[in-house]
Amino acid sequence: MTTQVALVGGTGKLGTIIHAVIEELEGFEVSRVLTSSSDLSELAGADLVVDASTPQVSIDVVRSAIEHGLNVLVATSGWSAERIALVRPLAEAAGTGVVFIPNFSLGSVLGSALAAAAAPFFGSAEIIEAHRETKIDSPSGTAVRTAELIAAARVEQGPVSAPHADQRARGQQVGSVPIHSLRRPGVVAKQEVILSGPGESLTFTHDTIEPALAYAPGIRLAVPFAVQATGVVVGLENMIDIGIRS
Repeated sequence: MTTQVALVGGTGKLGTIIHAVIEELEGFEVSRVLTSSSDLSELAGADLVVDASTPQVSIDVVRSAIEHGLNVLVATSGWSAERIALVRPLAEAAGTGVVFIPNFSLGSVLGSALAAAAAPFFGSAEIIEAHRETKIDSPSGTAVRTAELIAAARVEQGPVSAPHADQRARGQQVGSVPIHSLRRPGVVAKQEVILSGPGESLTFTHDTIEPALAYAPGIRLAVPFAVQATGVVVGLENMIDIGIRS
């Protein structure tokens, strides 16, 4: 039996990549492609919703999918832990699954996990992320997720040191971690996590060079997982054992 997928935002950069990968997956078919301005009643009749829309539209896509009793895979950026928490009771009450993937790149997931594992050993942590100038949200969902993982790993140690955080140039704090966003031409996606301690620093850098190649393995993992998921699941790390414990 073929799983019918409704892809929202399917004409965008990420949506186009997701569409191509799903069409190659055995047992899956993109039966309808919606734009960010489509009527969400078109989701009815699908078996799975994949959301690659915009941060403003994404919450409506998720709510509509849940109302239709459909599982949804969220690839749209801009979902913080606080925003995801609002979805959790809706999914649980409906008995559906909502899977949030801040980044489909395996390298990015590994980089964030490594940074979180190392964070308890350093008093300072800052994130610098860069994307093309057309990205409409900042900080990126990947940076937000990385900061949240760092904060979770430092529960015993407490917040990282972020002096002068009240100054605008010091970035936006997420879980006490300052995030600095660059939006410029010639960049696909790049993230640096800089951990600092007395007399030393440790930097984790991930650079996306070719999105279609970088994201495809993660998409192949996430789509079948999302069909069977229940409740709220955040991050590709839940689908692979990367062997890293913070």
